[in-house]
Amino acid sequence: MTILGLAAAGGMAMAQTQAPMVGAPVPWAMGLQQSGGPIKDAISSFNDLVFWLMVAVTVFVAILLAWVMWRYNEKANPVPSQNSHNTTLEIAWTVIPVLILLVIAVPSFRLIYYQDRARDADLTINVTGHQWYWSYQFPDHGNFSFDSRPIQDEDIRTGQLRSLEVDEPLVVPAGRTIRVMTNGADVIHSFFVPSLGVQRYSIPGRTLETWMRADQVGTFYGQCNQICGVNHWFMPIVVKAVPQAEFDAWVASARTRFARQDAPAPALAEADNDTIRIAAARQ
Repeated sequence: MTILGLAAAGGMAMAQTQAPMVGAPVPWAMGLQQSGGPIKDAISSFNDLVFWLMVAVTVFVAILLAWVMWRYNEKANPVPSQNSHNTTLEIAWTVIPVLILLVIAVPSFRLIYYQDRARDADLTINVTGHQWYWSYQFPDHGNFSFDSRPIQDEDIRTGQLRSLEVDEPLVVPAGRTIRVMTNGADVIHSFFVPSLGVQRYSIPGRTLETWMRADQVGTFYGQCNQICGVNHWFMPIVVKAVPQAEFDAWVASARTRFARQDAPAPALAEADNDTIRIAAARQ
């Protein structure tokens, strides 16, 4: 095997043994959360663009203000200028901000449309917001559904994150494009997972679409970010991205664990019906 082949194999082995990512807030963080998917990559790139544009504008305005204070103070100009208009300056301070806004607007619109709908989704998940928990439904895998409720502080185990853990996380396959359809059961909620770059309102009577993809195995935390009532602060989201084989095993188990409790009971056999009618007649 060539040196290049050995290096590639070593890189693949390291990737396979890499610890799962944890997408969660950290103390004293100054920037965005670590990216776990392509949408968050695009958001981070756009955030960097706007940040450095604002740095440039701020520095320019600060230097301009300092120069004006030094050059045109009362001591340096005891007789004030009588000029009231400067056509060149007025054109400049109108055109330049417009150009800056265009530089921001074009990638902003591209990002909005990129987030809007899934292209060639591998599976669909229906998300319903409740006061104050989430429900998930898998129409492509038997249409089973389950509730995901927050874990109270007294039940948090070692290693779990306070106010961010749930009893049943949303399990998804890593590397797959997932269409997310949101709606609300009572009031407006918002399905928000920062490290995956997904955010969509959950509105009663209306279905909204977005998508997400976790490019690596890991656990990604989020919360409802639309004020929805007294327990709005305690409505966490946990998305667990796993390999495809593990996801398939979870689906097989979930179909049994989350079988609908309100499903119609199986019809009684004809012999049982006859027995019931005879017993009723004797009474």
